[in-house]
Amino acid sequence: MNAPASSIAGIPRVVIVGRPNVGKSTLFNSLVGSRIAIEDPMAGVTRDRISFVLDVDNRSVELIDTGGIGMVDDALLKQEIDEQIAMALDLAQLVLFVVDAKDGLNALDQDIARRLRKLGIPLILVANKVEGRADDQGVAQAHALGLGDPVCLSAKENVGVEGLLDDVLERVGESAVIPMAPSDVVRLAIVGRMNVGKSTLVNALVGDQRVIVSNVPGTTRDAVDVPFSVKGRRYVAIDTAGMRKRATISDSVEFFGQARSERAIRRADVVLLLLDATREVGRIDKQIGGMIGETSRPAIMVVTKWDLARGHAEPAAYEEYLRNTIKALPNAPIAFISAPENLNLVPTLQLAAELHDQAGQRVGTGELNRALRKAYETRRPRPVQGRIGKIYYGSQVATHPPTVLLFVNDPSLFEDAWRRFLERRLQQELPFGEVPIRLRFAERSQPS
Repeated sequence: MNAPASSIAGIPRVVIVGRPNVGKSTLFNSLVGSRIAIEDPMAGVTRDRISFVLDVDNRSVELIDTGGIGMVDDALLKQEIDEQIAMALDLAQLVLFVVDAKDGLNALDQDIARRLRKLGIPLILVANKVEGRADDQGVAQAHALGLGDPVCLSAKENVGVEGLLDDVLERVGESAVIPMAPSDVVRLAIVGRMNVGKSTLVNALVGDQRVIVSNVPGTTRDAVDVPFSVKGRRYVAIDTAGMRKRATISDSVEFFGQARSERAIRRADVVLLLLDATREVGRIDKQIGGMIGETSRPAIMVVTKWDLARGHAEPAAYEEYLRNTIKALPNAPIAFISAPENLNLVPTLQLAAELHDQAGQRVGTGELNRALRKAYETRRPRPVQGRIGKIYYGSQVATHPPTVLLFVNDPSLFEDAWRRFLERRLQQELPFGEVPIRLRFAERSQPS
């Protein structure tokens, strides 16, 4: 079976390269305007290609951060990192070659310059960490590379970054496409415990070795955004670091990787919680499920490695097991997949798109209030000191997630159990059967 996906055509790719610790990830974050890539003084933090589709002035570019060229990796992943850099350069329409003006150039910078000359890719030389007259010598060394006048900036201080972005847009010119409409793109956060197969799934979806796959725990550190399309629908897969118990996090890189995984859930349209069919559901799986439930994001419980479990477990029995174990996601659909075999990948993506669209629906005020009245008549809140909670009317005020604002006599009269009951009833009565509904209560005097 062929790979199900393809990268998004038409968007020029701008690839950031350089030796370790010249500030590539800091520059990437400054251009994007958000701390997407991990910044840390430890060399070799970035391993995968970190990408972001940047929309500016009706044009789009895919900005790609890479690992340090010539890096010695403590997890013995140097070959995989070098392969990711080579693949990024093969796809690049423009390269940002970053050098460190403060420390000056070294032999590795010269080697990278020779490599880029042979490739013949359009290039902008970036002299980073230019923060005073003391850095002029490093700028002069950058000139001597023979790659044109360097763009001088300080990514850390965000000085000169806007000018570089103008240069990038000028160089890519009309090849940049109109930005994707946000409603058209389904952002998928792919989360789970360590070594559950997240990166393998991303590569299978994209049809490319887009992120490094390794048995080394903690290989993925950043939350890696990978845009692709399937059957005309656009997606962004967010590969994340494997989550673990906070007590086992050993350094700042793991801490920020975990934080980015949690942030990926919050910025996703749909969350894919990966669960290993060959292992029992553990406490960390339940914790991740609870984290997803708290954000009210639509979710799919994706059972990976199902090819290894077939014959040992039936889907219906395993689904019952999951429902009884991960109770924070009572309405989440369940998908059984095998990434290496491309088993059930496209249907799972289509299901994610359906959940995204479901969470984007709006219901009329009349339909909503009829459902509220029916639920209230079925079960009323318990009285509190002789008072009972009353709902005057409700209105849907937002989508993604569907958010209902209820005007009531006193929000404190609605206990948590009754609120959960109301959420379930509204999901049954309204077109939100598989996505969470967020309820908001506001006090108001009884209308006439």
